Parts: sequence; C-alpha cells; structure tokens
Amino acid sequence: MVDAREFQRTGAPATLTELLALDGVREELIVAPGSRVGFMALHGGHLEAATDRIVLAAAAQAGASAYVVHHPEGLDRHLPSVRYRPDESAALSEFVEHVDVVVSLHGYGREGWWTTVLVGGADRALAHHLAAHLGPRLPGYDLVTDLEQIPTNLRGLSDANPVNATCGGGVQLELPPRVRGISPLSPPADADGWSPPTRALVDGLADFAHQLDHPDVARH
Repeated sequence: MVDAREFQRTGAPATLTELLALDGVREELIVAPGSRVGFMALHGGHLEAATDRIVLAAAAQAGASAYVVHHPEGLDRHLPSVRYRPDESAALSEFVEHVDVVVSLHGYGREGWWTTVLVGGADRALAHHLAAHLGPRLPGYDLVTDLEQIPTNLRGLSDANPVNATCGGGVQLELPPRVRGISPLSPPADADGWSPPTRALVDGLADFAHQLDHPDVARH
C-alpha cells in the first residue's frame, strides 16, 4: 500500500489504479441479480461525505446494485470521474457490465448554491425524470436540469465518465452539504440517524430505482 499523505505530497500520477493502491482506499461492490439499476459514489468516505452512505442505503432499500469508493480521512486528492476506468478495476467493470441504468452521487459546495441539487449526466430524459421524482420530496431545494445553468465540470456528460458507460443511460447528482445532512444548517437527524432531507433523498432514490425495475408495480 502507498501512504495517502505521501501520495498527496508527491503528486503521483492520478489513475484509478494508483488511487486504489493507497492505504485506506477501498472499493465496495454490491451486485443485485434482480435489478437493472445501480447507484455509484466514486468519491465516498471522507472526500464527498455521506454520498457513500446515501448510495448504500438507497441500493439496499431498492434491491439495486451499488459501487462505492471509500476515501480515508486525510486523503483530499480528488480523482476526476473521467479517470475511473473500468479496465483498471474488476469491481467497477463488473458493476457497469451488470447494470443498465446508473445514478451517480457526488458532493459539492459553492457559495449561494447551498440548496441547489445539480442533475447532470448524459441521459437528459432520465435526468428530467429523476428531478421530477425527487422535487416534491425535497421542498426548499432547487433541482437544476438545465445544462446551461450547471457548471461545465459538474455536468457529467463525458463518455469517459462511468455514469454514462451503460446501455440504459445515467444521471449524475451533485449534492450540496445541506441535503447530505453534513452542514451546520442541515435539520437535526431523526431517531433513524438521518437528517429529514437526506432521508427523503434516500427514499426518493430507492423508489425511483424500484419504479425503473418494476414499472407496472405501484408502491404504497
């Protein structure tokens, strides 16, 4: 293993192979045989906090697949999504080959955008569908689907981004700290350990995945 602090100090070449070789970095793969939907958190753990927890909770609730990269505390190097090459990870390769549709969760923070959820990804029809599904569950948050209003580096449109690597399309959600439940302004967590907006996001994502897998079955 390579020490994460040494990696950050030396500025070693940024590839998925080298990232996964760092001490404390680990992948988590869940393959759900009965589901065509998968959730991803490429920058989970310390880096984009709570994205991994949200992905794993939504996947478990929906019976969907999940791929997560957990980053340890102290590792602040951000490997761009376009450098997550499936040929450098057996787990990522298995994930993108198994699922048809991907929802990839990321965290971001910008002044004045604390209640703005950016809905990117190359499948624009699916992006609008997901935004319409989540919107009523997240009152007080703006879900932006207009690509012209989303910063270029947060749009998730590249073919090299694994969110766009499957046959059924993908959506990239950029989540501000408040909806992830990690901001001082996030509503306090309920007894289940989730801030109410975060719980609503998990439930909405799980329900969305369930509807994609079972379009003829209504959930109550």
